[in-house]
Amino acid sequence: MKATDIRSIVVAGAGTMGASMAQIFAKYGYSVTLYDIAEAAIQRGRDLVRVNQESQVKSGDLTADQSAEVISRLSYTMDKQCFASCDLVVESILENLEIKQKFWAEVSRIAKPDCLLCTNTSGLSITKICAEVQGKERFCGMHWFNPSHIVPLIEVINGDETAPETAEAVYEFSKIIGKQPIYVKKDALGFIANRLQAAILREALYIKEQGIGDFADIDGAMKYGLGFRYACLGPLEVVDQGGLDIHHHIATYLWEDLADDKYPSGLFEELYQAGKYGVKSGEGFYDYSGEKAAQSMKKRDAMYLAMARAKVTEVEPE
Repeated sequence: MKATDIRSIVVAGAGTMGASMAQIFAKYGYSVTLYDIAEAAIQRGRDLVRVNQESQVKSGDLTADQSAEVISRLSYTMDKQCFASCDLVVESILENLEIKQKFWAEVSRIAKPDCLLCTNTSGLSITKICAEVQGKERFCGMHWFNPSHIVPLIEVINGDETAPETAEAVYEFSKIIGKQPIYVKKDALGFIANRLQAAILREALYIKEQGIGDFADIDGAMKYGLGFRYACLGPLEVVDQGGLDIHHHIATYLWEDLADDKYPSGLFEELYQAGKYGVKSGEGFYDYSGEKAAQSMKKRDAMYLAMARAKVTEVEPE
């Protein structure tokens, strides 16, 4: 199956990510089925689609007619026979290895032999997920980032038995749907983006625990300094621009002083054990009680949309 052969898609998992991905596929003219095992999940998926579409119409990213076309290309089902005739399956179910393995063992035997099979895991081993897959050569990771209808990055991850043409097809398809894919050449936990994110989070917590800065100071340093740079240049490009000699000198005295914890501890562990999960529970590092949770997510999406518009084209030097 080549990228240009794809016509129909099934997204398994009608949660936040699945519903968001389904809309992207439908926006680019594909026939999309959103599958889940529970009627309540299907209804939640419908609601998520409606909210996202209303937001995009309100922001001017879609007209009302364009939004109606997107919605018309979406269907919803709990019937596993939907996997029998599609060209691409993207799974976005519970982030649990055994559940994913069981799902793919069954679905890979229902899907036609040339159907591309992709998992949207955030960091589990692609090779382990497809342990019981029939036709492992057609299986790879396709990791999206939340909110997936806005954030452009997709990681295309090779498992140990992924065929090169499979990864290439998913990579090229990602470009067709307006995304910016990258290759993850080796199956490693967390892939690329989440390994970088985890390293930043570990150091951010260490800075707080050492009394170097508070949450707002740490987030401010990222948003108005590092994040501003990284929206334009990657960390290696930044070093090239600043000079390897300078950054090497800094590394000689700074790296030894950085966090190197091997398991979440301290404040992070305390908040987790207390059930303070962030927006979803009303409190995390910050307070999201009352209307603050909804307001923070609306603000996030508005800023992400503005950033996405700015990143549509690369700026060429005059």
